[in-house]
Amino acid sequence: MNFAKSDRLSQLPPYLFVELDRKKAEAISKGVDVIDLGIGDPDLPTPDFVIEKMIESIKNSENHRYPSSMGSKKFRNAAASWCKKRFGLEFDLETQVACLIGSKEGIAHFPIAFLNPGDVVLVPTPGYPVYHIGTLFCNAQTYFLPLLAKNNFLPDLDSIPEDILKKAKILWLNYPNNPTAAIAPDEFYKKAIEFAHKNNIIICHDAAYSEMTYDGYVAKSFFEFDGAMDVGIEFHSHSKTYNMTGWRIGFAVGNNELIAGLKHAKSNVDSGQFNAVQEAGIAAMESDGTFVNEMKAVYTRRRDVFVNSLRDIGLNAPFPKATFYVWCPVPENFTSASFSSFALEKAGIVCTPGNGFGDPGEGYVRFALTVSEARLKEAVERLKKEF
Repeated sequence: MNFAKSDRLSQLPPYLFVELDRKKAEAISKGVDVIDLGIGDPDLPTPDFVIEKMIESIKNSENHRYPSSMGSKKFRNAAASWCKKRFGLEFDLETQVACLIGSKEGIAHFPIAFLNPGDVVLVPTPGYPVYHIGTLFCNAQTYFLPLLAKNNFLPDLDSIPEDILKKAKILWLNYPNNPTAAIAPDEFYKKAIEFAHKNNIIICHDAAYSEMTYDGYVAKSFFEFDGAMDVGIEFHSHSKTYNMTGWRIGFAVGNNELIAGLKHAKSNVDSGQFNAVQEAGIAAMESDGTFVNEMKAVYTRRRDVFVNSLRDIGLNAPFPKATFYVWCPVPENFTSASFSSFALEKAGIVCTPGNGFGDPGEGYVRFALTVSEARLKEAVERLKKEF
């Protein structure tokens, strides 16, 4: 039989990280000692106190039953308390907080609640692919907003044509940013909120990297700015903050109507995250911050070692103030793809071509600082031998 895929799937580009995994596996099968700086999957382990809580919780038979799709009251309370402690913000745990099966799930499902065919979503590019994918799954249209170095990798909201604004329903923002590692100043958030009010547009802020900051920089929540609660929702993740990528746990906070829409969509497509995982997530959020500070110190050292080493061989790599990514311009006479292929084939290094995140990423590669300092040094030494 001939099984034709849906039109929705046929519109999707190949998922970037699936292709990276394929190339990595191919190199390993040839005996290459691969240093993987491609996918942003922390190599540091989940904290022991989180694991211990999971072991305790998984033995509780009450946790073996269906969870709530919106998350347990205990989890939502812990998320609200974390936001209070971290940002000084108050969220009602019943109407303004939702548990997610990882923030990726929430980001993909949120558009279901608010988009109709033909609506427009404003998506930064280069950016996290799921913003565009979630749009396509709703038969809506993506209008890409280029993130350019000359604009400090912030979208130019003033450049959006009037006919697009009339159809736009959602604006995605992500700061600290993946893949560029850019941070957003207060003035930008204020302008974005004014823009949303004026044009009746929802702002979705992906704050997955809010706790991965360095050199004294402290990322703000979108909701620390006046008027944000009227127009927005913010997605938080345990994946990067607590090295819980495989656990699939996170939460969303924000405007009660937007949270209600997300909950409505989720209640029809999933049955919530396993309660034992929620208990582990609670333990993470209720911790005193020591682990997070230790983790940031590790990534600071890695960043400094790696960026200084890249600069020593002539690559103009910046020192990011946030995330665990280095968004590095490729050398002269290389494209993003050709440099990524060169790094893998000649040096056994996996890095992500910038244009895989969107056309304006051409001319860059993204390195993830997810291996030890020794392996980062080795990676640059391998590159040095090939230049």
